[in-house]
Amino acid sequence: MNTLSKYFLALAILPFGACAQNPQSKNKNNPNTAQATVITEQVKHDTDDPAIWINPTDPSKSLVIGTDKDKDGALYAFDLSGKIVKRVGGIQRPNNVDIAYGITLGGRKVDIAVTTERQANKIRIFSLPDLLPIDNGGIEVFAGETERDPMGIALYTRPSDHAIFAIVGRKTGPADGYLWQYQLADAGNGHIGAKLVRKFGKYSSKKEIEAIAVDNELGYVYYSDEQVGVRKYLADPAANQNEELVLFAQTGFSVDHEGIAIYKTGEKTGYLLVSNQGSQSFMVYPREGSKGNANQYDLIAEIPVSAMETDGADAVSVNLGTQYPEGIFVAMSTDKTFHFYDWRVIAAKIKAAQAKK
Repeated sequence: MNTLSKYFLALAILPFGACAQNPQSKNKNNPNTAQATVITEQVKHDTDDPAIWINPTDPSKSLVIGTDKDKDGALYAFDLSGKIVKRVGGIQRPNNVDIAYGITLGGRKVDIAVTTERQANKIRIFSLPDLLPIDNGGIEVFAGETERDPMGIALYTRPSDHAIFAIVGRKTGPADGYLWQYQLADAGNGHIGAKLVRKFGKYSSKKEIEAIAVDNELGYVYYSDEQVGVRKYLADPAANQNEELVLFAQTGFSVDHEGIAIYKTGEKTGYLLVSNQGSQSFMVYPREGSKGNANQYDLIAEIPVSAMETDGADAVSVNLGTQYPEGIFVAMSTDKTFHFYDWRVIAAKIKAAQAKK
């Protein structure tokens, strides 16, 4: 057997995913690519989803919380320079993560990060910024179901009473009632508990539903039905309205619809950024809808990015200091990192795309 034949035979018998140890960017030679301002230190296994925690006393000391998706998985906290400041291990395949502010626990307000623990069929809740567990070992989700495997999660804070809800997705499930919504509250003894309050959401069965995002102010939840589009529903369970408002972003995607980030420019304005995973780009839509219709989403721009094959993403518009004065956009990358973008980099790409129309 010659050397070349041995090489290809070795590739053929590598375990699945081994070739991803040195992934190559599809946008390496694309001059239109939005380049990351900061690339984080690598995690141990496989980055998947980020969430941004805003430090209330000093926004420049805010953190990005990210998942490392493996049976020996972890939550990581990164500072805004991309350095790892804390790792919490022993989580069985944490998939997605989200953040909420000011849940009442033991008579005081606590910020929380909540992640799905896929192999345990639980959600895990940690206080912020210290990332200490406050869930008594985790809370089971999709109890009684044969199809569980929790993946996506988004937290909704209802403006009227500041009640906090976790909206959880899974690997597979029914054609309707695919998402389960839980109200989070103080369960005593220093722990947060969860009560199931709603089942909703259509599912195409083409692949899975992983990316979920909530707009607290507008009261909407969005989720990516992979290879189909983005579905939109009301987020408040008290509305008793489980009808789909719209299915959008159905064209222009290669392979999967993935992470959804919401960047707010005003009370009702801004952008929805949806990962076009197979093209290594983000599709940008108006947060407020198009042509006066809150449920019409015309594509504004497609932005190629340096982050590779992005699953999860997040964005905030708060001034986080001199490096991110108009906020930050964070995208997962398959090289075990997260890419941080000064929002001005993304804004310039959006402006350039609009100028061409």
